[in-house]
Amino acid sequence: MGFSEDPDLQPILFGLFLSMYLVTVLGNLLIILAVISDSHLHMPMYFFLSNLSLADICFTSSTVPKMIVDILTHHRVISYANCLTQMSLFILFGCMDDMLLTVLAYDRFVAICYPLHYAIIMNPHRCVLLLLLSVFASLLDSQVHNLIALKVTCFKDVEIATFFCDPSQLLDLSCSDILIKNIVAYMVGILFGFFPMSGIIFSYYKIVSVILKIPSPQGSYKAFSTCGSHLSVVCLFYGTVLGTYLSSSASYSPSKGMVASLMYTVVTPMLNPFIYSLRNRDISSAMKRLHHWKI
Repeated sequence: MGFSEDPDLQPILFGLFLSMYLVTVLGNLLIILAVISDSHLHMPMYFFLSNLSLADICFTSSTVPKMIVDILTHHRVISYANCLTQMSLFILFGCMDDMLLTVLAYDRFVAICYPLHYAIIMNPHRCVLLLLLSVFASLLDSQVHNLIALKVTCFKDVEIATFFCDPSQLLDLSCSDILIKNIVAYMVGILFGFFPMSGIIFSYYKIVSVILKIPSPQGSYKAFSTCGSHLSVVCLFYGTVLGTYLSSSASYSPSKGMVASLMYTVVTPMLNPFIYSLRNRDISSAMKRLHHWKI
């Protein structure tokens, strides 16, 4: 459906979304370049952070470029194959964000609760294994949705009430058994929603418990400051996603659904680099060094 039929708004929407997309891509690319170029950042936390930035770029790229082209050409049609492809990429990289945020919480848990064993626990082999597990889990989630959506064969000229092929709306069009769809929806919600959130909450429960035992206020602040940027991104990501689906289930309207979807598909990936660069001294220093090196 897109955001508006008003022809006067099309140039404004085009400029707005193009600017947001470019800021998202450039900001996350800077994070990746800073981590690669600075030897001080060759640590597990920044390894996962650079992969999170890559996932954010791909996540945004799965929806926004098509939306920008639609606004520019005034043509909102998408083929069945392209719609399934967009949905698969959207779920793949969205789930990657989810998994990597959970892995980052585990990394902070080990760093603060077991600092003397951190280098042994978070060794390069384990870091690569955690990344591969995140990729595998995301691919599995994407393919499960695809298997259900492939049964959507009994429609033509269907209107999707948002600016991309939203998995929840596509599955509502599916001709497969409602019971199967509900079972899959609950399983996916538990595996990729409840478990990651539980892991993050448990990690921060342990982290806060350890920090409260530190006698020095400066020591407590220093320990928690390493988690500040990650916690901000977690709250932003889960807050927008939960807000979208809870508000959608309570009183859904296409306009509210599109604005809410825009928050976690475009706004959150755009803000992540700013949060990490402003709240993390190592990243800020690396970006300054990268800037001076370019000059």
